[in-house]
Amino acid sequence: MQASFFETSACAVRSRKKREVSMKTAGVIGLGDMGSGLAKNLIKNGFETSGFDLSDTRISAFTEMGGMAKPSVAEVGTHAACVFVMVMNGDQAREVILGDNGLVANMAPGGTVILSATIKPHEVVAIGSEMAGSGINLIDTPVSGGFPGAQGGTLTMMAAGQPDVLDQNADAMQAVSATIHRVGTNPGDGQTVKACLQSLIGSIFSATFEAAALAAKAGVSGEVLLNVFASSSAGCGVVNNALENIIDRQFVGTGSHIATMHKDLTISLELATQLGVPMQTASSAMQVFHAGKTKYPEGDNWICTRVIEEIIGAELHR
Repeated sequence: MQASFFETSACAVRSRKKREVSMKTAGVIGLGDMGSGLAKNLIKNGFETSGFDLSDTRISAFTEMGGMAKPSVAEVGTHAACVFVMVMNGDQAREVILGDNGLVANMAPGGTVILSATIKPHEVVAIGSEMAGSGINLIDTPVSGGFPGAQGGTLTMMAAGQPDVLDQNADAMQAVSATIHRVGTNPGDGQTVKACLQSLIGSIFSATFEAAALAAKAGVSGEVLLNVFASSSAGCGVVNNALENIIDRQFVGTGSHIATMHKDLTISLELATQLGVPMQTASSAMQVFHAGKTKYPEGDNWICTRVIEEIIGAELHR
């Protein structure tokens, strides 16, 4: 997304707000599939929730669920004790957090930025370094659970931050998550764990797509394959959900856009390159996702299976 997260016509609120902000206030920047789920569950748990997004459609949906739409990131910051940042990449996160009209410049002292987006570890390290001494706290906590987890409030959080800051924001984090792992104290610790996780999930996805194509070519029904997989040691949420979408031919609009996993695997492999770690399986999975994203850029993760099916001339149906 190339557009700025700030309205250029809005008056900048450049001075730090001195008033105290109630701890039962929260904000969400980015109200897409994931951010809208965060907002819904914050509201459900009694938080006065402000939000901002570039999409008028998303803003309308947010206000309908009881959220308070704000005209800028700055306005969200002035009204919230903690703000979840659920954007797509590191450049957007940096602008939202550190820009002239960003959160650090507009939140009250003692406020907390909860970076729930998945970005590169070194990008979070840099953001944390620039926030030092600002009076605004940072929690680096990417999430897992996808669209169902976000909407259902059952996300897994990989949270890195100072213990007192994590304690201070526990209620807000528990409102959107079923499991909170404290994985470190430094910016980047959360993103590093997420990179490891995504290397595994991406590899499991890729193997599932290939197994589905093999079954299709061999004439095995999707229902049989799902029942066997689900009751075997290979059965898990990742495999079962992917296979159900494949056999029901649900390749678009399931809340798991292929661009997200493609980005996440890119982060995993970049970290592996930096650390000198061989990642043969994850690298192969990256190529499967690259093929799927190139052929079907608007599809969801499982659409990679269609690329393989087109090669072999067979489809897996229920």
